[in-house]
Amino acid sequence: MPSAKPAEENNMPSTNQEPVSSTAEEPTAENFSEPPAQRRIIQAPVLVESLGEGQASEKVFIKAEPAENGDQCKLMVNRSLFAGYSWFFKDFESAAGSPLAEKIFSSDLVDTLLIHNSTAIVTKFGGKMQGDWLPLAKELGQIIREVLESGSPLLSDDIIKNLPPEEQVRKDIQKVIDTEVNPGVAAHGGKIVLTSVTGNSVTIQMGGGCQGCSAADLTLKQGIHSSFRKAVPYVGAIYDETDHAAGMNPYYS
Repeated sequence: MPSAKPAEENNMPSTNQEPVSSTAEEPTAENFSEPPAQRRIIQAPVLVESLGEGQASEKVFIKAEPAENGDQCKLMVNRSLFAGYSWFFKDFESAAGSPLAEKIFSSDLVDTLLIHNSTAIVTKFGGKMQGDWLPLAKELGQIIREVLESGSPLLSDDIIKNLPPEEQVRKDIQKVIDTEVNPGVAAHGGKIVLTSVTGNSVTIQMGGGCQGCSAADLTLKQGIHSSFRKAVPYVGAIYDETDHAAGMNPYYS
């Protein structure tokens, strides 16, 4: 599968002194297989912090983007990790059989891992990172590079073989929205709409009282996020394309 071409970025050391590419405001709208720029992935990083700079080639380039709140870091690679699909690893046990995830979880600091297209999003165990993400980002970047260069399978065959068709994903997520999520947010005048499904990744839009609400981020992470994953364990990335700045009480402005 052809690799995407990364863009230019600032000077910072790479995980093995090799150059890597640049980054942009999350979600990215570059030559990585990421969703459109207006979409926001749950738990996604928003601050840019690169491991280095470089030109496209056969080498593996990686760039790091820590989250503003310090609880996670996104690692973007110029290679496909899981083309067209995504997978959420909630812990080390769930990574069994997936070489890339197993090695990433070998770090005691890693709590959860989301792999989507050419991106790996790592959440730190115990909450916010105390200090700079760069040392851990370097360690994880080196792990990703070594697994890719080894030619070993990245994910478990069971994950790949058991992924349902998009229509099944849509049906199952819509059922959760109708029976669990919307009845809960309706009390606050809110409404959640499923706008698209790509592979096993879903995109939602928050409306009514949820749009621009200061608690919207909490609703996403502890409400929608948890409900989706509990009822539909094969769902991968979850995106929010809501324009919260346009809500009655905007908190993205």
